[in-house]
Amino acid sequence: MFKKISLVLVITLAMLTTSCEKKPTEMTFESQVHDFGTIKQGDKVVHDFKFTNTGGSDLIITDAKGSCGCTVPAYPKEPVKPGESGVIKVSFDSHGKSGEHSKSVTVFCNVEHGNKVLNIKANIEALLPTK
Repeated sequence: MFKKISLVLVITLAMLTTSCEKKPTEMTFESQVHDFGTIKQGDKVVHDFKFTNTGGSDLIITDAKGSCGCTVPAYPKEPVKPGESGVIKVSFDSHGKSGEHSKSVTVFCNVEHGNKVLNIKANIEALLPTK
């Protein structure tokens, strides 16, 4: 009888321990790279990086920073629940630039393997001087 009770207790504790473990927070993007293609100098372009919290805890984004002042991210300020989705909107201003450009946005968040990095690219056609 004591062996049966002990076995039931051990199985119950094992089930409670495994059911209480949460999956770590994870942020899964549809894509972490966007190519705007060829744009004209002075164009302001925007891309929405769509993501889903595929982890087991709330995803908290504390900040997002562009690699320069021409790249500006906007991100959700409220926690994203497991299974829910969100958008990080990245704006790029090509004023005063020409040729191939690559920029990045670092997303500071509570994912298990560190922060996430998003990348944008564009080929900027310089404006011809007016006579």
